[in-house]
Amino acid sequence: MHGVEPLSDEAVVAATRDWVVKAVIGLNLCPFAKAVHAKRQIRYVVSHARTVEALLENLLHELQLLAAADPGDVDTTLLVHPWVLNDFLDYNDFLDLADAAVAELDLEGVLQVASFHPDYRFAGSAPDDMGNYSNRSPFPTLHLLREDSVDRAVAAFPEAERIWEANIETLRRLGPEGWRRLGFGRSSG
Repeated sequence: MHGVEPLSDEAVVAATRDWVVKAVIGLNLCPFAKAVHAKRQIRYVVSHARTVEALLENLLHELQLLAAADPGDVDTTLLVHPWVLNDFLDYNDFLDLADAAVAELDLEGVLQVASFHPDYRFAGSAPDDMGNYSNRSPFPTLHLLREDSVDRAVAAFPEAERIWEANIETLRRLGPEGWRRLGFGRSSG
């Protein structure tokens, strides 16, 4: 589903929103996502970047925009980039540049970047380990988050440190076939 044929921005956003609703919220992978989704505080941005340099420019722009925005209007941004960094190892290497961009803009402690990719793989895990699916999205995606929002959400959620473990349990129960039934095609990297 990532970058093989020309896709409209609307199709990319629709697929990403569908993943947010069915997987992230529907499977409760992130208990904090439901509120920002319901309040329409998620900004969906499709990058047309075809190079790392162009994506970095988009990221810098979106970090500045999010930092300046009223959290009541835009609490978080999903920067979806279907045409660059489709190889997970290249994407993973880019995350260092994403962190450097946050630092360059003096936004450490204000914003952070979380990572999602169709072939996401945690270090030391097998490609088909269902635990990887907690970070598998339809397209490579950089999730820009406000640290204050994360802190408030974690403080309001009992046993927030258990979210990751609960996700693994949920995804393993679901299995590859269940993931496909949700409409997310590929089941392994």
